[in-house]
Amino acid sequence: MQLNTYLTFEKQCREAFEFYRSVFGGDFLFVQTFGDGPPDLQVPEDERDRIMHVSLPIGESVLMGSDHASTFGPAPQKGSNFSITVSPDNRADADRLLAGLSEGGETVMPMQDMFWGAYFGMCVDRFGIRWQINFEHPQE
Repeated sequence: MQLNTYLTFEKQCREAFEFYRSVFGGDFLFVQTFGDGPPDLQVPEDERDRIMHVSLPIGESVLMGSDHASTFGPAPQKGSNFSITVSPDNRADADRLLAGLSEGGETVMPMQDMFWGAYFGMCVDRFGIRWQINFEHPQE
């Protein structure tokens, strides 16, 4: 199992991650805009160039991030615009983690298969910490 930090920005993800890459070095593992996603995301045309997901390895961890899309609710607030991402070893562990972390809190997105090939869910724990559970299906 691995823990990583996930940052959410209001239109500045690309700039922020270019800055982080200049400080830490390395190359992005993945960069995708909302325009690269499936049409059913229904992101407004003027937001399609925003970053939907970027990942930058730093040591044994991965710093990940995205821009906010207006169709996904209120904009992030500086200082609390992060989540902790857990990458469990299997689907059962993913289900267990989401159930445990959301107890007394709120499930924001139930565990489900996603278009990028992962089994994914989100919650806010009873202490107000946002969690993302992301099980990557083994590649065949």
